Amino acid sequence: MTTARPIAARATLRLAALMALAVTILSLGAMALQYRLVETRLMAAQRSLLAADLDGLAALYDQRRIIALRQAIDYRATAATGDEMLLLLDREGKVLAGTRLDWPANLAPAGEGFSSEGATEFTEGNTRWLAVARDLPGGFPLLVARSLAPVDDTLSALRRGMLGLLGALLVAGGLVGWLAARSVMARINRINDLADRVAEGQLDARLPGIRSDDEFGLLETHVHAMLDRIQNLNRATHRLSDTIAHELRTPLNRMLQKLSRIEGQDDLTADLKAEMRQAIRMFDSLLDISRAEADQGTGGGLVPVDLSTVAQEVWDLYDPLAEDKGLQTEATITPGLTILGDRNLIAQVLSNLLDNAIKYCAPGDSLSLHLTPDIDRALMRVADTGPGLPDDLKAEAFDRFTRAERDRNIKGHGLGLALVRAIAARHGARLTLPAADKGFALEIRWPRLQQSD
Repeated sequence: MTTARPIAARATLRLAALMALAVTILSLGAMALQYRLVETRLMAAQRSLLAADLDGLAALYDQRRIIALRQAIDYRATAATGDEMLLLLDREGKVLAGTRLDWPANLAPAGEGFSSEGATEFTEGNTRWLAVARDLPGGFPLLVARSLAPVDDTLSALRRGMLGLLGALLVAGGLVGWLAARSVMARINRINDLADRVAEGQLDARLPGIRSDDEFGLLETHVHAMLDRIQNLNRATHRLSDTIAHELRTPLNRMLQKLSRIEGQDDLTADLKAEMRQAIRMFDSLLDISRAEADQGTGGGLVPVDLSTVAQEVWDLYDPLAEDKGLQTEATITPGLTILGDRNLIAQVLSNLLDNAIKYCAPGDSLSLHLTPDIDRALMRVADTGPGLPDDLKAEAFDRFTRAERDRNIKGHGLGLALVRAIAARHGARLTLPAADKGFALEIRWPRLQQSD
């Protein structure tokens, strides 16, 4: 869970960034379209004004000829503000009237294509102009132009406003994206927490509260249905294995009692008794595993237990046995580590691990037990320098009846680690097989019971 939180935070940030990016892209597209529309309308308005101005001057010429047109242009030239350009030429190209003394350098000369009715853009200095021109009857070129500086100023102000709006939208989009991402990730984490609890063995874990009618609610419904199905199948399997073990154990005990009454053939009966006792121990182990798995995730029967005390007691019991076999032993047990558990089952876990280590190790090998705090858990590590597990068995080390071929001559059924796993799951503990240079190592992380101040 501690590593899941940074991952969830990064996922939230990524989702928020994606939502902010989506908002930004959509906003940029909308703003670009709006900007283009405004620019088109402003230019269309300038073209309409120019066309109307040119038509008015041309109509004045038609009605009152060249003298009246010159007077009108001269009058307008005196009142010109610099935003308009008027120019009337004679047949030789000399200026008769206007706001300037020469034809614009960046505009096609009179008589070279300026007679088109469409407006033409040209630049003079740092100012853009929009111009229309016409040859009046009699061969008099007339030019009317308007500065596009007001249009450019308007568009510049619009761009600044859009950039400010875009910044605000980016911040708002990021904020909205963050809030939306947190909401989504909270619901995802809700399901992840359930998955973590199930992975730790709590098959009866369910999501609290009323499920919504959206996709997440549907997912939660499906997950609950799946867990119900798994739990039912698990219970059925446990009942079946429990029944089989009971049914086989009972006749074996009866046969063992009958063999005890047989006189003579002591060697044969002794061998049969030994085999039956071994079979009964196997069924006892299967029953223990079945009971532990049946109680997995229920939390029933678990009470505060001083794990440090239990570990010390079990170690004190097996340490002399290990020394008698010639093993080098070491124990480091931090006192005061308390968990919620079953004292007998915890002792059984540690007993199985130490008994197996002593059984498989040779004189001169080492055996160690370490119990230390680990964030919100208690880390128990049992390690030895014995033969260890073959590489091909590590993936199925905790499966029932898993034994290496080299160990077939050693008494056992391959149920010890399976029982350890079942009891660990019963307590919500995590099992890992860390890499070891030599021998076997097992780590169990028990959930610590936090003491109130």
